Amino acid sequence: MPDYFEIDRLVEDLAKVYSTACATSWFRASGNRRPSREEFRAKVVEFMKHFEYSLGSFPNTPEADSFRERAMRGLQAEIARVLAGENKEVEKRYRYYVDYS
Repeated sequence: MPDYFEIDRLVEDLAKVYSTACATSWFRASGNRRPSREEFRAKVVEFMKHFEYSLGSFPNTPEADSFRERAMRGLQAEIARVLAGENKEVEKRYRYYVDYS
């Protein structure tokens, strides 16, 4: 079985490191200092989905296809966690943003 450690960690941290920063910046730039939790989560997910573009740049080989499938399953699972309010880092960034903006 191939080792997908790096991509698994990336997908797990995607919301925390990249997508929440983009979402808070987007809301700040749009002047929305008090988005609802659902709006914030949806925007985080929108930025998470940008990762699909990066996955599309991998070669069309059986190994890359397997890699892409694994990454997409992980991405979908993390998106579901964000939308359900189960990603503690996203929830923490939301509270910080609305409390201190």
